Amino acid sequence: MSHKHVHSHDHSHPDLKGKKLLLSILLNIGITLAQAIGGVVSGSLSLLSDALHNFSDVLSLVVSYIADRYSKKDASVTKTFGYKRAEIIAAFVNSATLIVVAIYLIYEAVIRFYNPQPIESGLVIWLAILGIVFNGFSVLLLYKDSKSNMNMRSAYLHLFTDMAASVAVLIGGLLMQFYQWYWVDSLLTVLIALYLLIMGYDLLKTSFKVLMLFTPDDLNLEVINKAVCKIPEIKNMHHIHIWQLNEQETHLEAHIDFYNDLTLSEFDAVLAKVEELLYHDFGINHVTIQPEHQKDDPKDIIVQD
Repeated sequence: MSHKHVHSHDHSHPDLKGKKLLLSILLNIGITLAQAIGGVVSGSLSLLSDALHNFSDVLSLVVSYIADRYSKKDASVTKTFGYKRAEIIAAFVNSATLIVVAIYLIYEAVIRFYNPQPIESGLVIWLAILGIVFNGFSVLLLYKDSKSNMNMRSAYLHLFTDMAASVAVLIGGLLMQFYQWYWVDSLLTVLIALYLLIMGYDLLKTSFKVLMLFTPDDLNLEVINKAVCKIPEIKNMHHIHIWQLNEQETHLEAHIDFYNDLTLSEFDAVLAKVEELLYHDFGINHVTIQPEHQKDDPKDIIVQD
């Protein structure tokens, strides 16, 4: 059996992710304390609810930060992949909490709709503005990394929801102060929660698929099999597994049946072709092949182990 892999070159600065998360944690701790104190002083239920929401997001950011630190640890004889999946686990946990928070927000919004709570405008509105500014800054910090990293995307969604919730508190407070539209706060909260449910479910589903070793959605085993079998020396490829270790590494292992009884050097030459094809055409950067010649075993693409 032979194994080869190609490392994609990432020119980003991985340590910067951890620093951004740490700064976001500190900012959110400040917001949580300010909103909790302000909610008690002003008697605002919505502000206390927002403070509780922010506190849950602080915990989520801490999970993301710990996962980011662990993902950089080296592999060892007892942990041969290191902690490369730590960020996927964090994304799964955080996306699950996103859904729980969204359901709780809808519950709170329904209660407020039937029992509207007037908001004392002054302190509450200023603290909502503070939440928008601090969370908005954190959202901007994580936006770029959220595009390519599930863990950062889960942290980003928590912070975006914080910012949106603060916007809801601000808009609701202003409209209640000037027009007595007490139902606006509930409506905005439900809209935010629905957005959070959609995004949280998508992230939960994506991270679950990675943890369960499912074939990535953008890869088709039959298409890959046909492409590999176009190489002249290859008779067929079977017993295929494709999975993601994390968002940077996609693995393929398979049995390849050859027309001729190749020497090791000849096999290495064909393997190089397979590796280049899989990497450049399908983005698969870790390839493990078991070579075979006239071996009596199942030749199906998928073989139940």
